[in-house]
Amino acid sequence: MTSSTSSPPVITSDLVLLDTDVEGDKQAVITRLADSLAAAGRTNDSAGLVGAAMAREEQSATGLPGGIAIPHCRSPYVDTPTIGFARLRPAVDFGAPDGPADLAFLIAAPDSGGQEHMKLLSSLARALVRKDFVESLRTAATPAEVVGLVEGVVNPAPAAAAAPAAAAAPAAAPEKKAAKSVVAITACPTGIAHTYMAADALAAAAKEAGVTFVVETQGSSGSTPLPADTIANADAVIFATDVGVKDRGRFAGKPVVASGVKRAINEPAKMIAEAVAAADNPNAARVEGSGATAPDAPSGNVGWGTRTRQILLTGVSYMIPFVAAGGLLIALGFLFAGYEIADTGNDIALNNSLADLPPGGFTEYLGAILFTLGGLAFSFLVPALAGYISFAIADRPGIAPGFTAGALAVFIGGGFIGGIVGGVIAGFTALWVSNLKVPQWLRGLMPVVITPLVASLVVGLIMFFLIGRPLAWVNSSLTEWLSGMSGTSAVLLGIILGLMMCFDLGGPVNKAAYAFATAGLAAATTASFEIMATVMAAGMVPPLAMALATTIRPGLFSEPERENGRAAWLLGATFISEGAIPFAAADPLRVIPSMMFGGAITGALCMAFGATSRAPHGGIFVLFAIDNKLGFVIAIVAGTIAGALAVVAAKQFIKPGAKSEPELVAA
Repeated sequence: MTSSTSSPPVITSDLVLLDTDVEGDKQAVITRLADSLAAAGRTNDSAGLVGAAMAREEQSATGLPGGIAIPHCRSPYVDTPTIGFARLRPAVDFGAPDGPADLAFLIAAPDSGGQEHMKLLSSLARALVRKDFVESLRTAATPAEVVGLVEGVVNPAPAAAAAPAAAAAPAAAPEKKAAKSVVAITACPTGIAHTYMAADALAAAAKEAGVTFVVETQGSSGSTPLPADTIANADAVIFATDVGVKDRGRFAGKPVVASGVKRAINEPAKMIAEAVAAADNPNAARVEGSGATAPDAPSGNVGWGTRTRQILLTGVSYMIPFVAAGGLLIALGFLFAGYEIADTGNDIALNNSLADLPPGGFTEYLGAILFTLGGLAFSFLVPALAGYISFAIADRPGIAPGFTAGALAVFIGGGFIGGIVGGVIAGFTALWVSNLKVPQWLRGLMPVVITPLVASLVVGLIMFFLIGRPLAWVNSSLTEWLSGMSGTSAVLLGIILGLMMCFDLGGPVNKAAYAFATAGLAAATTASFEIMATVMAAGMVPPLAMALATTIRPGLFSEPERENGRAAWLLGATFISEGAIPFAAADPLRVIPSMMFGGAITGALCMAFGATSRAPHGGIFVLFAIDNKLGFVIAIVAGTIAGALAVVAAKQFIKPGAKSEPELVAA
């Protein structure tokens, strides 16, 4: 494999730091490497690159056994795949189980990195499981020698190009037939490094154990699906993944060992041994026709708390596009035809045409069409929430009963609370049905007929007979309580929502507040519109506050941070809270509390002023859909000033801690 002649090499001598003493933690190391990339012209924003790499660190540590660290990310701040290297003296802790790392690679890939680029970076990751390669890095005398070693694995000579691919799927020697055959899937969130390192670590352990082994790497450089006959002949399957497995149903009926991707790197021999043992255990967890595993399937370090959050966030993530599209279409309908179109829009859309325009002319007709389209998209809000909560639990067979539960929640008046409850019931019912032991001839009908049918029937009967009326009462009581809020209770809710929106800048807490607001829009009450305005205003504060802070006290910020600040004006104005992530990632203990302070002020004022928003997104560009525009703008300005002053004061008077790592999970 060779790289394009027009592309610069992934590593050069000026990107190599030998025997470097970095004072501080892993963030300091990443910052030092990012600065070397900036000096070499490989990144246009080193602070932004640090923020992206640290956000990836928060998903899982990148320290590996043997004194190696591979912080990596995709980022809009690099235009070409780049590798920075530091040999550290002393070593720095990157979270590896056996101690700190003395070899650190910063792997930076562009957001639009193509498949060939990803192959270059994954080749390095695979080489790091080779002891001879790692030892050569430790003894290299010059940066040029390191560059030669790295280029040798990411851009090998044609004769050696097949070696990395062969390592992905070693088989036992023909003269020594393996006792067992194991297949595996490896996948990490970024798909750059851990995916391939896990594959090679498992492959090496399988070869040592005499096990026939084939792996499918579902990474950024693409993947070749396992042949159907290979899967059919396998005795067990390993899922070493931090993300969902694509097309899990292929492995129906196979004993399964599942964990996070890092366990496959740290304990490959144990996982191979567990897979071999599962093959001989009739009670082992198995992949069913739905692709769902039995509830007691091994799951690495993923506990029920994390699993619950993943389930709910899956539903929210799939729901948000319906909210955004439907809400903005409704808002555009109001722009063209006024708020009165809410009463007449559907009738005009059905009974008028371009040849028979309503009294208000084409603008009213267009507004009615936009309003109707938005309403139809919005009507999928609760079904999508419930459907994809169920999908997160039971895979594809959970979608139909989940959507049915969501539609039923709307029908009985259970609202988004009913959707959440119904989605959970539908998902676990579908999972239970999928795990029933059935004859082989019936297994093919399970995921497409029997599981959706039984799960839909069960969730429908439960909601109609048992919990429908209580859910409707809870939803109506909540709606009445929100509608009746005034004075201090409304202000308190505004403070809470403001704090949540600014806590993790696009992470689970931020998404929970946003989902609460957007789900409430379906009620079309004044209180729900006030909550939406509050959430949007508070979410605009962090990037705007950091933009203001870098403007009034530029000396407290680095040049890359000042450049980030200039970009943050537009990001904040359009309600993209993630515009503050580079600042929070670099200095979380001083930035995040300051942003929360500003967000709480904005939330309180927005509620106190009674500003409302019929649009779920857009910031200042949907002011036409906001009532009490002056109060809305004043609340944003006040929170922005408060947040900016707070962060300036914190940076000027509070010394940063020795170890400050952010809790950021970008949307």
